[in-house]
Amino acid sequence: MILAIDSSTKNVGICIYNGNQVLYEKIWHSRRRHTVELSPAVSRALHETGLKVSSINCIAAAIGPGSFTSLRIGLALAKGLCLSLHLPLVGVPSLDITAYGKCKTAERMICVLRAGRNRFAAQKYLVENDQWVPERDVFPATAEELENLINEPTIVCGEINEEDRKILSRRWRNAIISNPADNVRRPAYLAEIAWQRYLNGNANDVIQLEPIYLKTVSIPTD
Repeated sequence: MILAIDSSTKNVGICIYNGNQVLYEKIWHSRRRHTVELSPAVSRALHETGLKVSSINCIAAAIGPGSFTSLRIGLALAKGLCLSLHLPLVGVPSLDITAYGKCKTAERMICVLRAGRNRFAAQKYLVENDQWVPERDVFPATAEELENLINEPTIVCGEINEEDRKILSRRWRNAIISNPADNVRRPAYLAEIAWQRYLNGNANDVIQLEPIYLKTVSIPTD
């Protein structure tokens, strides 16, 4: 039984997964109330599934990039549970969760999440062995800057609002913009990724695991 926690941005998610079924999944938009909402949400998830905290074998946490404060709140809760219950912790980059399971209607994809100041945290992905694999480091970009990068058929998915969609749609021959439902960063995907890593013995060091923060890096030109 794995408990997955994603607090990367204002879009927060929790999932309980047993390797065969998603027993519980909740996603909500938090108005910077992660501190008071997250822990009660975990308790509610356990209550509604009829589980005790002792039923959990592993904790999964989204590790960013994302909001500095919200990331730390979620990871602190995950670490606290792991240390108190002596559980393994698996950290998963937040944009890998966005990319997970997306249809391969093109060979390239850009995943994004909100990073403040009208910017995205963005990550390029390529298809390798029928899987989406990160191509470069995460980089900051506006919707206009992303538009300029799209010169061949490219899926764009993640936290995209109406205005972003209008800007990116100007590359209508090349920008394949995911529909709203596919743009949701699902905690069930976080749970599935972490489950496989847990089974393969790839848990993280609970003390050493740190969030990934958005760094100022050059926007790729190709």
